[in-house]
Amino acid sequence: MRSLFRENLAEAVIGFFVIVVGIWFAFFAWQAASGGGGRNAIHVKALFPNAGGVNVGTDVRIAGMKIGTVSEQKLDPQSFQAELTLALDPTVKVPADSSAAITSEGIMGGTYIAMLPGGDTKPLKDGDTILDTQGSVDLMGMIGQFVNRSGGASTPKP
Repeated sequence: MRSLFRENLAEAVIGFFVIVVGIWFAFFAWQAASGGGGRNAIHVKALFPNAGGVNVGTDVRIAGMKIGTVSEQKLDPQSFQAELTLALDPTVKVPADSSAAITSEGIMGGTYIAMLPGGDTKPLKDGDTILDTQGSVDLMGMIGQFVNRSGGASTPKP
């Protein structure tokens, strides 16, 4: 019985080490992803008419640089628009009159929210709402319209 215990002790120690490393990795990944928006992030809301391609964790960028993430999304029951909560880095002082647009990195690229800074001297505060927004564009719908209208006029000549 003792020899069996000694043989399995090494396997148990290795297994315990693997579990500890796994827990550490999960914690590190959660921290790197801002843990759902960061502890001291500034949370602002934005209403979009179309939020296609945006999920919790989607980047928020200014000039291509990540300044936050989408921390929550829901449907606004009054306006039937997508209400997104953005968790922004508090060290970046985004002007209060800034606008937000849902855009993509290219045809095959991912979707992100591009913030366009305004000229206000006051920065966004926790709980503010971004009023000037532009929703995502339906690329397949645009391609379909282009293809269907590319054949010229459909009326016969007299």
